[in-house]
Parts: sequence; C-alpha cells; structure tokens
Amino acid sequence: MAEEIKSLEELQEAVGAEAAASAETTPREPVRDALGRAYATGKRKDAVARVWIKPGSGRVTINGRDISKYFARPVLQMILRQPFQVAGVVDQFDVMATVKGGGLSGQAGAVKHGISRALQFYDPSLRPALKAAGFLTRDARVVERKKYGKRKARRSFQFSKR
Repeated sequence: MAEEIKSLEELQEAVGAEAAASAETTPREPVRDALGRAYATGKRKDAVARVWIKPGSGRVTINGRDISKYFARPVLQMILRQPFQVAGVVDQFDVMATVKGGGLSGQAGAVKHGISRALQFYDPSLRPALKAAGFLTRDARVVERKKYGKRKARRSFQFSKR
C-alpha cells in the first residue's frame, strides 16, 4: 500500500513537472488586429480606458487630445510613460486611448494599466518585465461606501456628552 501511495505521489509530481515544462516552452502568440494594433482595456478606481498601441514615434493621444493637454500635471504624464520605460521600448509605440469615469488620477492609472496590457499582447516577451513591475495587476482599491448612522464611510457624527 505504501508503495502505491509513493508511486501516486511520484506520478503527480511527474505530471505537474511536465505541465509546467510545457507551459514554459509554449510561447504566447501576439494578439494584433488587421491594422497591426494591439488592444487592451485598463481599469483603476471608477475609470475605464480602452487603449490601442501600434509601432510609431511615441505619440500619445487620449480622447482625441495630446497627453500634455489632457494630463497637464507632469506626475500623471510620468505615470503613463512608466510601462514603456520598464519594457525598454520608449518612443517606439503610438498610443490612442479613450477613457471615461473617475478623476484624472484614476484615469491616468487606467490608461497605464491598458498600455501595459496592450504591450504584453503586442509582444509577449515584454510580459515578465511588466509583471515584475506590477503593471499587469488590476489595482482593486476603490472608495469605501458610506454606512448608515455615520457621516461618511467611517467618520461618526460629532458626539456631545451634554
């Protein structure tokens, strides 16, 4: 009986190792449309961004406007450039994005998430660098809802002893 259990464990280990090896050796295929663009959606807080990237000179257009016009603050522009810097493809792709909902900070985060995912779809070899930087993970933090009997989500009404 102990020999059977041992052989079952060995079989499971062998199957697991084989599956892991096949997953590593199977390359991911690039996902591009007929125009040679990669598409992805990005989300952050209440903002949702639809992002298309294609090879180009590094021009970024958001809702039909240039990046410097849409995101006036340099910090938000820097956030959008991070995926390209991490992947090592600065000024090699043109970005066209539409973004709705949320505020400017959430929209910048949504576009960053969309750019990261689109880069990974366009060139799967960029995935490890983007994954290590944490750009492919959806940031699930959202505003906590207001509770009844409270002024805000956690703030109570002012207490008066007398």
